[in-house]
Amino acid sequence: MTLMPTASATVGPYLHIGLVPLSVNDIAKDASKGETIVISGRVLDGEGQPVPDALIEFWQANAAGKYAHPEDTQDKPLDGKFTGFGRVPTDKEGRYSFTTVKPGAVPGPGNTLQAPHIVICLFMRGMLKHLYTRIYFSDEAAANANDPVLGVIEDAARRPTLIADRASGKAEYRWDIRMQGEGETVFFDC
Repeated sequence: MTLMPTASATVGPYLHIGLVPLSVNDIAKDASKGETIVISGRVLDGEGQPVPDALIEFWQANAAGKYAHPEDTQDKPLDGKFTGFGRVPTDKEGRYSFTTVKPGAVPGPGNTLQAPHIVICLFMRGMLKHLYTRIYFSDEAAANANDPVLGVIEDAARRPTLIADRASGKAEYRWDIRMQGEGETVFFDC
């Protein structure tokens, strides 16, 4: 009998069995500072159809712009139990939602400041390698214009795929992830 190896890096059908119980969709409850915001949207495939079995991991700095990580040695305050990390699955319509605090600006390459952003890691069926992207905020236009990471995206028309739109008068943002095709989200090689 010969054993055949299986793809060990794909999410496959085990997403809901192994990772969904580890979901954390509200990391603002552990923060004592900053504006509480909600980010919601959909994950859509190349044909615009919902992806019902994606998993979005997110991590970010706190409202002061400091990560809860030992390698962040900035002289900025940590915020209690705020970890800056969460994980949410999509539902059958490809929808997701999470609550956090709006992050502060963090240092970037060459002594620049990066605009407030949230790092996203996306897992889904059929992918052998997860994808990385970022969420920036529509009400941070000046900071976004000078962000060194947004600046490396050569096609300026694609930069808006990383910017979440703030709902008028609310602390809510809308941001969709499009895997392919028209309006495809920018993904980064890491």
